[in-house]
Amino acid sequence: MDLVRVALDLPLHELFDYLPPRGRSAATLRPGMRVRVPFRGIEKLGVVVEITRAETRSGRREWRPITDVLDAQSIYGDALFATLLQAANYYQHPLGEVLATALPPMAGDGPDRQAAMEQVYRRVADTIALKKLKPESQAYQVYDLLAEGPQSWRELSTRTDADARSRKRLLDLGLIEVIDLSHAPRQALVQGPEPNPAQQAALDAILAARDHYACLVLEGVTGSGKTEVYLRAIDAVLRAGRQALLLVPEIGLTPQLSERFRERLGFPVLRVHSGLSDRERAQVFERCRQAESLVLVGTRSAVFAPFADLGLIVVDEEHDASYKQQEGFRYHARDVALMRAHRLGIPTVLGSATPSFETLHNLDQGRYDRLSLPKRAQHAKPPSVRLIDLNVQRPQHGLAREAIDAIRAALDRGEQAMVFRNRRGYAPGLQCELCGHMPNCERCERPLTWHKTDARLICHYCQRVQKAPPACPNDHSPLQPFGHGTERIEEGLQELFPDIAIQRFDRDSIRGSHDFEVAMRRARHGERMILVGTQMLAKGHDLPLLTVVIVTDADQGLLSTDIRAGERAAQLLIQVSGRAGRAQRPGLVLVQTRYPGHAFFKSLLSGGYRAFAAAELALRRSLDLPPFSAQALLRADSPDEQRAIDFLDAAKQQLAEPGKTRGPMPAPHAKRANRYRAQLWLDSPDRRLRADTIRRWQTSLPELASQHRVRWSLEIDPISDD
Repeated sequence: MDLVRVALDLPLHELFDYLPPRGRSAATLRPGMRVRVPFRGIEKLGVVVEITRAETRSGRREWRPITDVLDAQSIYGDALFATLLQAANYYQHPLGEVLATALPPMAGDGPDRQAAMEQVYRRVADTIALKKLKPESQAYQVYDLLAEGPQSWRELSTRTDADARSRKRLLDLGLIEVIDLSHAPRQALVQGPEPNPAQQAALDAILAARDHYACLVLEGVTGSGKTEVYLRAIDAVLRAGRQALLLVPEIGLTPQLSERFRERLGFPVLRVHSGLSDRERAQVFERCRQAESLVLVGTRSAVFAPFADLGLIVVDEEHDASYKQQEGFRYHARDVALMRAHRLGIPTVLGSATPSFETLHNLDQGRYDRLSLPKRAQHAKPPSVRLIDLNVQRPQHGLAREAIDAIRAALDRGEQAMVFRNRRGYAPGLQCELCGHMPNCERCERPLTWHKTDARLICHYCQRVQKAPPACPNDHSPLQPFGHGTERIEEGLQELFPDIAIQRFDRDSIRGSHDFEVAMRRARHGERMILVGTQMLAKGHDLPLLTVVIVTDADQGLLSTDIRAGERAAQLLIQVSGRAGRAQRPGLVLVQTRYPGHAFFKSLLSGGYRAFAAAELALRRSLDLPPFSAQALLRADSPDEQRAIDFLDAAKQQLAEPGKTRGPMPAPHAKRANRYRAQLWLDSPDRRLRADTIRRWQTSLPELASQHRVRWSLEIDPISDD
C-alpha cells in the first residue's frame, strides 16, 4: 500500500502520512502538488513531498485519505521544489513552513490589474474625440504625455495620478491603443551607451557562462555602470528565449530599474514586491510559469518565483542586509538564489561596489569569479571626501558651517544636495535640561523617539505610541528634543533655505512604492532642491544634478559591539558617497564625525573598501569569526528573564561540545514589548559540523521550550546579534 507524505505549515520537523484520495492512485500524485488533508478535526492545506510504501513506516496507525488534490502538477516546478528541500535542510527549518513561504498566491477573479499596469500604450491622433476631454482632466494629461512616445500605464499613472477610469475613457474614445509587444519586433525603445572596455569584458564573461553554473561577482565602484552590464546580459538571455530574474534589496529600487529595463528591452518587464496585493503577485507568478521570455525585477521573495525557463539570476547590491529574512523562515535571498542557479546550471551575477565579507572570502577561495569595473562610466570622476570634526565646528540644525556652505554653493550652481541621517523622526528623544530625565518605553526600556509633526512619542522597537508629557515628572521643567532625526533636519533646512524645495525620504514621509516613485521623479526633474533621508536614499539611485552629500553622523557604526558593525558602516558610507557627482559635474562628500582620527576613517579613506575589508577579514580570521566559521544563533524570549536564560542553559548542556557556544547572554536590546530576550551563539569550523550539532536539538528544543515556557527561534548564518 502506498502512502503520501505531506508537509503542513506547522513549526514541526516532520511529515504527515495520508492515503491517496478515494478513487485515485498515489501514482497520479507528484511532489509539489497542493492537497487538502484532515488534521486534528479541521482541514489544512498541505504539499505533497513524496510517495512511500506503508511497510516502511513504523508502527500501526489509522491512516486517513487526502480530502482533495488542488493541482494537476507541482505548483512550484521540479527544480524550485528541489531547491526548497535543500534550503529547508540548510537552514534547519521545518519543511512545511519553507514550502508555505514560497507558495505562490492564488489569483482570484477580476481584471488583471498588474498586466494592465505593465502594458505599453501609444496615442492615436483624433482631434474630434480629443474635444470630448476636458484639458484639466487626468485623461487629457495622459494623452499629452504620450506625445513623448509609448509608455507603460504604470509610468503614466505615476506621472499624472491617473486611475483606471481615465484609461477606460481614453480607450473608449479610441485616443490610445495598446502596443502588443508579444508580436512586436524585439527592439529597444531607447538605445543605451556603448559599453566601455571593462563593461564589455564583464559582459563577455557572463555570456560565456550561459550554459553552466557560475557565480560571477561584478565588483564596480558606484557609478561604474553595473546596471548597463545587467541590461545587456539579460537582453542576450531573453533573445535566446529564456527568462531572467533581477533581485534588488529595496522596494524603492524596483520602479526605477523596471522603467529603465522597459525602455531598453523589447520584452515584458514584471516586478514583484511586498507592496502588491496577493492577486497581483499571483498574476506575475503565473506569467513566469509560461514559456515566455521576460524579466522579473523584485525584492527578496522574488527568489521563489516559479519560472518556466530561468536562464540568469542577477543580485544587485548583494551585500545588503535586506536580503536576509528576519522572521519565520530566516533565509538569505542571495544564498537561495545561488542554490537555485546551481541546480539549474545557470550563472548568477552578484553586483556591488562593496561586496559582503562572505562574498570576498569566496572570491579568495576561488569559489566565485571576480569581474571588475574600477572606474565610473561616461568619464565621471569619483567624488572627493572630507571629514568634518564636530569637536571643532559646532553644528547648527545638525549641520556644521562647512556643510551648510557646501549646500548653499551647490544650490547657487543650480545643483542638488543630499543630507543623509539614518534616523527618522524629529529627535531620538526628549530630555529634561535640569535632571536629564528622558521618557522611555516601559515595554522596551529604550528612549522614545519624538515625532514633532504628529506630536507623539514612538518606540521604534515595539511601535508603541504615546503623547509627550507636558513637563518633566521630577522637577516639572520643560522637556527639550535632543539629537536630530530626518524630520528635525528638514525643519532646519527649511529655515536656512526658505526658497528651496526640500524632499524628505523616510518611512514616515514615503508610505509606499507609489510615493517613492513620485518623490524620485521630482528629484530627477532637474530643479534645485535638497534631499533629506535615511538609507532608502543610499542605494542605486542616479540623480545627475546631485553633487553634494552630507553625512550628518558617521559615528553610529563605530560604537557598536556587533562584529559586522564596521563592515556595514563602511558599506553604507561608500554607498551614500556614491550618490554624488555621478554625471559630468564633480561631487563632494562631507562626513561629520567626533572621531576624525579613528582607524576606521584612516583605513577607509586612504586605502578604499578593499584595504579596509582586507584588514577586517584578517582580524576575523584571527578570532575565528565569520566568514571563517559557521554560526548559528539560538534566541529565546519570555516575560521572565530567568526562564529565557535557563532554557538556553538547558539547550547548551545537550550539546556534546558545549565549548563551541557563547552564552547564554542577554540580547543587545534585552527587553522588547515586555519580553526579555537572551541568546546562545554556536560557532563551528564548518557547516557540516554545525548541521550535525543542530540536528540533535530538533526534537528536544520544543520540549525544553514548553518546560520553561519560552518562545524560541534558531537562525543559521545570522547577520545581526539582536
